[in-house]
Amino acid sequence: MSIRVESDKDTGVALVTLDRPAKHNAIDLETAAELGAVWRGFRHDESVRAAVVTGAGGKAFCTGIDRSAEVPQPPSPYSLDDPLLTIGPKANDLWKPVIAAVEGMACGGAFYLLGESDFVIASHEATFFDPHTTYGMVSAYESVFMAQRMPAGEVARTALMGTAERLTARRAYEIGLVSELTEPGGAAAAALRAAAVVASHPTKAVQGTVRAVWSATEASRLQALAHAPHLVALGNVPPQRQSELFTSGRGRGGFRLR
Repeated sequence: MSIRVESDKDTGVALVTLDRPAKHNAIDLETAAELGAVWRGFRHDESVRAAVVTGAGGKAFCTGIDRSAEVPQPPSPYSLDDPLLTIGPKANDLWKPVIAAVEGMACGGAFYLLGESDFVIASHEATFFDPHTTYGMVSAYESVFMAQRMPAGEVARTALMGTAERLTARRAYEIGLVSELTEPGGAAAAALRAAAVVASHPTKAVQGTVRAVWSATEASRLQALAHAPHLVALGNVPPQRQSELFTSGRGRGGFRLR
């Protein structure tokens, strides 16, 4: 199993851990399916009233799709199968609050999870970046999810600079992506404490509030996501060229923290 779930019946909080540290918690097809099943399971589990999602190992929260994963695509130019679209709690109709606890890197497809978490807590050593453009790929879905959390100019800079820049946790806090900073190794504990407080409130009121906050941006998000597959199809370089750019070492010659 690539996902660990630990539930505390006393607090009503579940800790969901991406458990692929050797792969920087990158998500393959099996992990994507497991995550979706976890969120759907929580819908019917009355003992779980809030959840925290984090990554194992401390070096990375998540680095998006595992590049070794093969994702078959339909022949239609009007559709695109993206397994990461189903990894978030909202995509699985879970309206119990979910808090993300970030240690180390969070990049690329990690924004699918961050974008569907209700708020984010990160250690001072966490960093955030989006490598897509560096490797000839359109940052479509990632940018849409980031736009739910960050000012448009910050989304554009993060997406367009690719691997050349990484947002520090401090900068992420300043622009609203992160709501609380902790000492290294402390993000999950802080998230669990916050989740326990939320879980102690009447659950119907909590879930209604989550749904209300999400509704504030849902229409614009759905409209933007509808354009995403076409932008990806038009703008991505061919997969072979993506692989060449990735294996060439492009984007690994250093980066600027800001």
